[in-house]
Amino acid sequence: MALKSEGMRYLTVIFFWLLCSTPVLLAQQTDPDFMRSMGKMYVVVGVIAAIFLGLIVFLFTIEKRLTKLENQIKEHE
Repeated sequence: MALKSEGMRYLTVIFFWLLCSTPVLLAQQTDPDFMRSMGKMYVVVGVIAAIFLGLIVFLFTIEKRLTKLENQIKEHE
């Protein structure tokens, strides 16, 4: 019984992956100059850069908090 539910889980994951990846594959077939001609390419690059910078800032703040907690643990021991 567990083998059957495991197989269904894999099939469900594969189905949703294919469902989500199909628009990406279709978008890659369009003319690459279309985004540049509409001026949208810079918006896409800007959004990706903002997300990347946000992740970097988030990771640095987590690192600072963890270092602070580690120092507190060392002081109490």
